[in-house]
Amino acid sequence: MAVDSLSPDWEFDRFDDGSQKIHTEVQVKNYEKFLEEYTAQLQGIEEALDDSIGDVWDFTLDPIALKLLPYEQSSLLELIKTDNKVLNKVITVYAALCCEVKKLKYEAETKFYNGLLYYGEGVSDTSMVEGESQIQMGRFISFLQELSCFVSRCFEVVVNMVHQLAALYNSNKSATKIIESTGVHFQTVYEHLGELLVVLITLDEIMENHATLKDHWKMYKRLLKSVHHNPAKFAIPEEKLKPFEKLLMKLEGQLLDSMIFQACVDQRFDDPGGDVSVSKNSAFAEEFAYNIRTIFANVESKLGEPSEIDQRDKYTGVCGLFVLHFHIFRTVDKKIYKSLLDACKKVPAVTLAANIIWFPDTFLINKVPAAAKLVDKKSIQSIRSSRDAYLQQKAQMLMKDMQSYYIFVTSWMMKMESILSKEPKPDKLSEDLSNRCNIFVQGILYAYSISTIVKTTMNIYMSMQRPMTKTSVKALCRLVELLKAVEHTFHRRSLVVADSVSHITQQLQSQALASISTAKKRVISDKKYSEQRLDVLSALVLAENTLNGPSTKERRLVVSLALSVGTQMKTFKDEELLPLQLVLKKLDLISELRERVKVQCDCSFLYWHRTVFPIYLDDVYENAVDAARIHYMFSALRDCVPTMLHAKHMESCDQLLECYDTEIMEILNEHLLDKLCKEIEKDLRLSVHTHLKLDDRNPFKVGMKDLSHFFSLKPIRFFNHFIDIKAYVTHYLDKTFYNLTTVALHDWATYSEMRNLATQRYGLVMTEAHLPSQTLEQGLDVLEIMRNIHVFVSRYLYNLNNQIFIERTSNNKHLNTINIRHIANSIRTHGTGIMSTTVNFTYQFLRKKFYIFSQFMYDEHIKSRLIKDIRFFRETKDQTDQKYPFERAEKFNRGIRKLGLTPDGQSYLDQFRQLISQIGNAMGYVRMIRSGGLHCCSSAIRFVPDLEDIVNFEELVKEEGLSEETQKAASQLDCVLGDLTSNSAEGTEYFKMLVGVFAPEFRSVKNMHLRNFYMIVPPLAVNFVEHSISCKEKLSKKNKVGAAFTDDGFAMGVAYILKLLDQYQEFDSLHWFQAVREKYMKEMNAVVKEQNVQSTSQDEKLMQTMNLTQKRLDIYLQEFELLYFSLSSARIFFRADKTAAEETQEKKDRDEVAKTGPGSSTIEGSPGETSTK
Repeated sequence: MAVDSLSPDWEFDRFDDGSQKIHTEVQVKNYEKFLEEYTAQLQGIEEALDDSIGDVWDFTLDPIALKLLPYEQSSLLELIKTDNKVLNKVITVYAALCCEVKKLKYEAETKFYNGLLYYGEGVSDTSMVEGESQIQMGRFISFLQELSCFVSRCFEVVVNMVHQLAALYNSNKSATKIIESTGVHFQTVYEHLGELLVVLITLDEIMENHATLKDHWKMYKRLLKSVHHNPAKFAIPEEKLKPFEKLLMKLEGQLLDSMIFQACVDQRFDDPGGDVSVSKNSAFAEEFAYNIRTIFANVESKLGEPSEIDQRDKYTGVCGLFVLHFHIFRTVDKKIYKSLLDACKKVPAVTLAANIIWFPDTFLINKVPAAAKLVDKKSIQSIRSSRDAYLQQKAQMLMKDMQSYYIFVTSWMMKMESILSKEPKPDKLSEDLSNRCNIFVQGILYAYSISTIVKTTMNIYMSMQRPMTKTSVKALCRLVELLKAVEHTFHRRSLVVADSVSHITQQLQSQALASISTAKKRVISDKKYSEQRLDVLSALVLAENTLNGPSTKERRLVVSLALSVGTQMKTFKDEELLPLQLVLKKLDLISELRERVKVQCDCSFLYWHRTVFPIYLDDVYENAVDAARIHYMFSALRDCVPTMLHAKHMESCDQLLECYDTEIMEILNEHLLDKLCKEIEKDLRLSVHTHLKLDDRNPFKVGMKDLSHFFSLKPIRFFNHFIDIKAYVTHYLDKTFYNLTTVALHDWATYSEMRNLATQRYGLVMTEAHLPSQTLEQGLDVLEIMRNIHVFVSRYLYNLNNQIFIERTSNNKHLNTINIRHIANSIRTHGTGIMSTTVNFTYQFLRKKFYIFSQFMYDEHIKSRLIKDIRFFRETKDQTDQKYPFERAEKFNRGIRKLGLTPDGQSYLDQFRQLISQIGNAMGYVRMIRSGGLHCCSSAIRFVPDLEDIVNFEELVKEEGLSEETQKAASQLDCVLGDLTSNSAEGTEYFKMLVGVFAPEFRSVKNMHLRNFYMIVPPLAVNFVEHSISCKEKLSKKNKVGAAFTDDGFAMGVAYILKLLDQYQEFDSLHWFQAVREKYMKEMNAVVKEQNVQSTSQDEKLMQTMNLTQKRLDIYLQEFELLYFSLSSARIFFRADKTAAEETQEKKDRDEVAKTGPGSSTIEGSPGETSTK
């Protein structure tokens, strides 16, 4: 009953060993790990798809860009609408003229400046083909014609602007006034007129400095002259030539003489038939001078200040206006002239475009000679010297400037990042917008200051042809980087900036509107009516209406024109007017933020200063720590690409771009990438070879350069490709290591080590070479042996049983050996085809050796002795029990020594023995090649599961209906497998081939003298044994020269030659080895007997002699026995059991059974050419 009350799980042991808990913990941990990985994956996907990634825009990869330029869709007529019709007309006219100036300026800056500047670029002087310059000019003529039309249009606009301004300010009392103009100053219009004059000045300066253009023009004119003399040759009708020549003359006069600006100011401004008088209009002259003074006062206060933005360009405009004023009215305001000249001390030069620099003092002195006479020479001289002083001061200050701007710009970038990444608080919105506005403006100011320093300094150095120090170049390049950093910061934050800009403009507009409405109320509250007051009110209403809308260029222009009218009659108090002007100035900057940043940070001028690039790269290479800055420099170098597209002298701009691309890439390769590759390779080599005594690499003494910074760089975008420094160096190292490994395969381990080190130290992902690696114990290579087989057989000794070759002597402390594994490795490296070639080489070698062999056997001394010995043996064999006497062989050996010795004490028989050993070594080598081949094939085929049943891959692939390429690959695989199976199964009978080649010749009648060979074997054996014993004895001596413990080449050689002569039976009939054994046994027995007799007499010395004699006899007998065994083994290779006649009979029988054609393949030329696998 008790059984029932037991709990049902009692059958389990209730003892808790804690294993279940451990198991649970492991599972929970695994689950946690899985969850973490999965979360990380999800996060990665989310980040990849998330819009937050769009906060940062990459300059190099933008598929789209964001433009912040508000676009005006209303026409000027729609914008300028008030009830005051006259005012509407006045403002419309001026606004239209200002817009026209802006369009002309834009066209000049994009199209004409660039077309002219890049003329002649893209072709080096050396590669310039004869006639190329004329072709370029021919392409360029149409461009010059367009430029001519453009200049004419500019002239018209200048005249029109002067007329329109003169019409408003008329000193003729009788003429009706359009509007009351006292106190109305349209400063904006004069500024625009100045801008247009600057365009003409710039064109002049470009022409002035363009030597290539002028040279090509001269060449082109000469070409035209030769066409003129022989028009038929060029297939040009003569009537077309005349007008074309006229056009060229017109172009030259108008454009190429650098008199564009001069021609403009020399125009007739007085319209003889018109109502407007200009030059006699004193009110207009006064107004004109007043505006020059006002603009200049505004400009001068800001020149050289940190808050300077576009004052330099305006200064050029003021100078242009001053010259225009002088040419119209022929009066000079000495005070202004002097002030303009004095400003040159602050601004010695102004960069007009790219590398075109303009010196205001030269301009003012040349264009207003009347005023120049009034100024004393001293002050003119001091202005010139101040230019040099400016340059010197700049050069000294550059490093300091760079460092301070570096701090300014980096802190500004931090502010930008922090203010843009914060969400604005609703209660502090306006404060936040003001902050943002100020930071944006600050960015533009920094960009302007840096850009001015770089352009002015570089261009002045260039125009004055002064050399620059390396320090200055580095400092300027750093400033260029800062410039691009400012631009990239704006660009990276495009989205947030765009968002902020629209809010800031609204805020600024509302501030301006508030100010205007205050003034408007003031005007309305004054009850006195006058036309002038009406104009003011209408102007203020117009300004208000226009400000209520997007902040486009046109609207801002209309506002400034309206306020020119609206600020008269003290409508604004002084403390109200300045803030309003400041707000409008800010509105201008913020509305054109993107354009301003782009213009200020544009580094296309670097194209003309690209000589600094190598110095810059050297600096980057030396200071690898901040290598990332190279991105900014490439971004700067890329800036000139859009401007190059306007080049007109090439067939297509692509040629120019390609030329530039190539040039920059060559410099980059030479000064950075190649140096980096070499340095990394050197570092890896030295690190791997530290065991050698190399230069001192102690970093505390020689310093240390960490180049790994270059490999953490993102790829650099340049033109249409990315420069990946890491990939470039990796490729270089891969290529170098691969090529050097192929040259010396035994170095593969060193290069593998260097690859691993490159991965560890520099994070380079290297590619495995996948070359057939030689094992470290490769020994001599088959190719080497094959090429020098004559050296090999004389320097190495063969061991028959172990199938190994051992070096005879060596200068090192070790001897090289070569065994089957080495040969198999070599065959794996070079392929099985090398086996046939080796046999061919052996065949050629044997031919030479057999020739010497035949000569020796034919020698009278040898031949006569052998014939005598054969006759003696035949006569006495019955008495000697069919054995060849040992004494006879010894006598032969001694007799040959009497014939003479070589300088190193060798007899002719010694040399003959060596010859036979070498022949034997060659045969041993062939045997080893065959074994190595089988070894190699069997190791290759070990992956095939069943050699008896190999599936046909081609059939399987066809059944599956796979592609043609796969079928080809499958059939290749079948071939390879077939080859390997047949090779591993049989191997080629090389010995048979080498016997078959020589045997017929050896056995022929003309070589009868070789038949005596079997008789020379006994003396050779005696000679060999003596030599072998002396070699073995040297092993135990201190001087081991000539020591050896094996030389089975002799046995191989004897066995091979006996087979060739079919003399195994003749040699066996001598019973030579039995005779030797008997002789030594007899002597040993005699010694034993003598020992037994002498043991009683106790003569110790005699006993020692006896023991030594017995030992010597033992050694000799053992050596002869060893020789006998080796010879017997060697004979097996050559099928010693069969005579030539028996072999022939066997062959016949086989042929009859097989019923096939000729089976014999006796190869006279080269045995290795049979089908060797």
